[in-house]
Amino acid sequence: MRVVRGGKRLLNTRHHLTQAQLTEDQWRERREAERWFLAADGESGKRFGNETIRVTPDGEVSIKLPAPLAHLANTQHGRYTLTSHIAFAHRGQDWADRIEANRAVAYRIHLDVERGRWYLTASWQRPVVQTIPLETARARGMIGVDSNADHFAAYRLDRHGNPAGEPHRFGYDLSGTAGHRDAQIRHALTRLINWAQRVGVAAIGIEDLDFTPEKTREKHGSRKRFRQLISGMPTGKLKARLVSMAAEQGLAIVAVDPAYTSMWGSQHWQKPLATARRKMSRHDAAGIAIGRRALGHPIRRRTAPPPTRPE
Repeated sequence: MRVVRGGKRLLNTRHHLTQAQLTEDQWRERREAERWFLAADGESGKRFGNETIRVTPDGEVSIKLPAPLAHLANTQHGRYTLTSHIAFAHRGQDWADRIEANRAVAYRIHLDVERGRWYLTASWQRPVVQTIPLETARARGMIGVDSNADHFAAYRLDRHGNPAGEPHRFGYDLSGTAGHRDAQIRHALTRLINWAQRVGVAAIGIEDLDFTPEKTREKHGSRKRFRQLISGMPTGKLKARLVSMAAEQGLAIVAVDPAYTSMWGSQHWQKPLATARRKMSRHDAAGIAIGRRALGHPIRRRTAPPPTRPE
């Protein structure tokens, strides 16, 4: 039989107090602190990924109290909300993406004796990203997405490249602080991915964009407002986040050459698909062009398009 007093590391420290520069009372304080913790496994589908210890996007922490302690609750539904707010410096963006999608996150609240502070740590299991064959990704159709300064313009296409249903737009506001921009992009991506899951596609087609060489005055002259909008689009981070968030939901991302997608999309798809009840923009048509290219079909349309099927 083995008896371990708070862990093997603490036991070893107890036998070497001089080397550890600790008194016996200090060691006992650390031993007691090892028992002062609260942990809760995450639950996918629950609000913000954990019902017992809930952390909101702005860092508010609340704990679901057991029935015998419900009288100590200071908020509704038997919850105790802490006065302090938390923030994650490491992988904070990944954490925010998960709780926005209500994916499981496990939390542990514990005392650090040396610093005299309480800490909350978050952990989760990252899915194994499996690369699927391009033919498999295309088999159930595709959603083509055109990225713009204030919204994603998305259109669903069947595997033959025919538009299905109505255009969808997912807006965001890139003004304000970095935290506000991140939240806006995260919310728009979450709604896009949720829609992709509802319609049953296996992949999302996007432009393989990099606007770095496109921000200069030599490229756009005195069009200051346009250059500011492009500079505000975090295209590299956006693509990486979309890939990460889509992988969490089992969706593939197909990146395609953006050349002429706006021009040919507008030329071949905007006017033919516009009706009295359907308002088609250049961006909606560009989404179709991107989706067709991701499906391996030419953008240009040689014949009149067939009637779109309702969703």
